[in-house]
Formats: sequence, C-alpha cells, structure tokens
Amino acid sequence: MTDAPDIVIGSGPAGVSAAKALLARGRTVLMLDGGKVLEAEAEARRVALAATDPAGWGQTERDAWMAPQYATPPGQIRRFGSDFAMEAGAATFADLPGWMALRASRAVGGLSNLWGSAVLPYRQEDMAGWPITASDLAPHYRAVAEFLPVAGRADDLDDLLPVFPATGRAGIPPTVQAEALLGRLSRGHDALAAQGVRFGAARQAVDAACRRCGLCLHGCPFGLIWSATDTLAELRADPNFRYRPGAAVTRFEETDGGITLHLDDGTSMAGTRAFLGAGVLETARILLASMPGDGELVLKDSQHAFLPMIQLWRNKARPDRGAFHTLPQIFVELDAPEVSPHLVHSQLYSWNEHYARDLIANYGSKLPFSAPAFTALARRLIVAQIFLHSDHSHRIGLSLGRSGRLLPRLEENPVMDQVLKGAASRIGKAMGKAGLFALTFASRPGAPGSSFHVGGSVPMSDKPTPGTSDVLGRPHGLTRLHVIDASSLPAIPATTITFSVMANAHRIATLAP
Repeated sequence: MTDAPDIVIGSGPAGVSAAKALLARGRTVLMLDGGKVLEAEAEARRVALAATDPAGWGQTERDAWMAPQYATPPGQIRRFGSDFAMEAGAATFADLPGWMALRASRAVGGLSNLWGSAVLPYRQEDMAGWPITASDLAPHYRAVAEFLPVAGRADDLDDLLPVFPATGRAGIPPTVQAEALLGRLSRGHDALAAQGVRFGAARQAVDAACRRCGLCLHGCPFGLIWSATDTLAELRADPNFRYRPGAAVTRFEETDGGITLHLDDGTSMAGTRAFLGAGVLETARILLASMPGDGELVLKDSQHAFLPMIQLWRNKARPDRGAFHTLPQIFVELDAPEVSPHLVHSQLYSWNEHYARDLIANYGSKLPFSAPAFTALARRLIVAQIFLHSDHSHRIGLSLGRSGRLLPRLEENPVMDQVLKGAASRIGKAMGKAGLFALTFASRPGAPGSSFHVGGSVPMSDKPTPGTSDVLGRPHGLTRLHVIDASSLPAIPATTITFSVMANAHRIATLAP
C-alpha cells in the first residue's frame, strides 16, 4: 500500500460500500474502526446451535437462545444475547434525556448487526430539491446489489420502488398469515390503488437459503441476514485493503496534501482523503470536535409508530409452529397527498414471540389468569410499522459537551402527531378491506431516533453554505473529508434507509477526486 491511502472511517454499510467503490478504482484503502465483536462465549453458542437442524430444536433449545434477549437493558437492542453492536447511551451522551432513543455503534459492521434487513430505494418525488436524483443513484443501487443479497418477489412494488436486480430474485416463503393477507390484498388491488395504497412482498437483505428457524429477532444462528461484516470479509482479501480495528477517530485536520486523523489511542493516521461513515452520532461527534465553529448539528428523524391489527380470518396453521421467519413480511406504501405530500412507508410483521410477552406485560396484571388468552390473541396479531418523511418528524440537535460526549436537544415538529394519526387511520382502513381490524387506539409512536432512520446533519447542497456539504459529502470549507453515511442526506424519506445510504456512499467514493 502507499504511504497515504484513502481512509474509510467505519465498517458499517456506508463504509464497506465506499471501500468497494474505491478498490474498484484501483485505490488503496485503510479502514479505521472501533472493531467490537461478539464475545467468544456468545459466538460459541451461535456456532453450536447452527451446527444442528432447526427441525430438531425443541422449546428448550429455543428458550436458551432467546433468554438473553429478554434481559436487555432499557434502551438497548441485543443480538446473540450480546450488547457488542450498540453503545450504551451514557457512552455517547454527556446528558442522556429520557426521550432520546438513538444509539451509536463501534462494532465491526456497525448497526447492520441489528437491523431488520428491509430493502427499498428512494423515489424521485421524495428527493425533490436534492442536488442529486434517483437516476444518479440508480447505477450505485445496482453496484450495491452485487454484494448485498436481496430476497423478494417481483410484484407491483417494482414499478413504484424498483430494487436491483429487478429480475432473478428469490423470495423467502412468507408466513401463513402473510401469505393469506397478500392474497386478500391482491383481490382488492384496484380498490386499494384508488386510495393511493400499493403493496407487495417485503424485500429483505437475506440469503434466500434462509432456514426459517424463526429466531431472526434474536440473531440468526446461521448468519443469513446480511451484515456489513460479510462484505468486510471480502474486502480483507484484497491486497490494496487494510483494516485497523480497536481505535476510534477523535478529530481530523486537513493539510495541503491530505488529511490527518487523530485516534483515541494517541496515534494519528495520514491519508489522501477520508470517507466518514461512522454512523450519524459518531460522525457528528467527530465533525463537532474538528470544526468547533459549527456549534450544533441537527439530525432529521423519520418518525415511526406501531399499529397493531387483529386478523379476522382463521389461520390454516399455527403461525408459531413449523418453518417461518420474523422479519418484515409485506410492504404497504401510502401515496395520499391529503395525508402527506410524501410517500408513507409501512412494514407489516406477522407473529413473533414478543407479541404475547408485550400483551401479558401491559394488560395481564389487570386481568388475572389471562395469559393463555393473550397468547392465543397474539397468534392473530399483525403489526404495521409506519414511517413518515423527515419533513413531518421531530429533529435532534447535537452539540459537544466538555467531556467530548454529545448533548442532545429535541426540536419538536408540531404537525407530526396529526400526520402520523392520519397515516395510521388511512392504512388501518385500507387493511380493513383485507380482513384486518386496526386497533388505532393502541397505536404506539416511537421515541425520537428509535426508528434509526436518522440523518441529514450536514445535508448535501448544490450551493454549499456553512452547515451543509457539497454533492460529494464534503462539509463547507473542506476538500478532503467526505461524509458518506446518512448525515449527508438532504432529508430522510419514509422508505428504508440503508440501501440508499449504501448507494450514496458508493456514488461519492466513485466520483471523489
């Protein structure tokens, strides 16, 4: 490698996408990363379970795998019974308010160790006013799809939100509930379309050889849900790539011929260019420490809510038995200007083991001996997770405290509740035509940041000013530092975020001087 490589900060989806593009150009790449990995004991448990056939697992094996998840500390998301992939809130924030649900990661692969795997692009109508277009991203969606597996059927959603490759995809068989619901939605296709409702099978970044063991939300024992660690393994086989884990970037400074990065272990690294993809919180911390004149960065959130719905038909089989998965099953898109000028995206989930636990925890104490009834009810529950465009959502201001940790500030959006209720009502009524009874009174909005569809703190602009970046993600005044994660997106559309972040990171790294 040369003495001054291109430096990629972070090994998450944005980082590996940029590294892929740089290596394809013949550049040399050094990736700096926090480097946390699953503990040896937890990894041994995973390997042992994956060595057996799911058909032979009894409830004892399943309970042993799931138990650590149920002991998750408040505010954390676990996989494989470990907290390795998510930093505790106090590690990132100097003053952690109760409303703040967003968390950082310093793990190999970042938050892709935890994601729900849903994959969709952005449509041009939701990118209005951006300095780039959906057409600009299209070749980079295709490039990303060469190493990101996309499972899903070809259906009407391909016209609205095409996922590349458009043909040749294999889908994971839906659950008994989802298959029945897709059939019912299809029979009402024209009536739903007249109301601005489009639907289709979910697209997931999962190997289509999914074993359907039903443990998705606890960590796939077989490693079939894509994580950036999968692509990192491919990158490390390239002689022009070097990976250095174990140290976090604290700040940077540009020089006449390059850029210098200072690390928390006291060392520094010099590079030709740096591509900052550490995740929106870590990226904000690095930018604020390096450019103190900015004072505050403001993150745009995609507010979400959960809408529970009861199916009014009988299941052909128990949804909690046999082969199934618990990832999103169906996507429902609402294009209704009277609700929002932007697309409202929904992900429908059929049975998972958390439903009965939540029902019993929330209502069981008020109704003695009701656990069996709630457990049975959970098998008829389908939940829609509804996402709004960031124009209708709260924002999160971030400044840097004396300790070097972030200080968050909530900037409430006065229209958020109204738009969210309108979207839930419209989607609930549409699903009613397919045999679902929406419990709109039980709709539950997520806390700010809890969707993890957050970014836009240094939005790209065709005429950069302080607080923005150019079309290559370079914050105003900088020439060698490119922000490649969601921080540089001008807004956060409602549809899934990771695929578009990866495509934009690949675009920036392809076009950077």
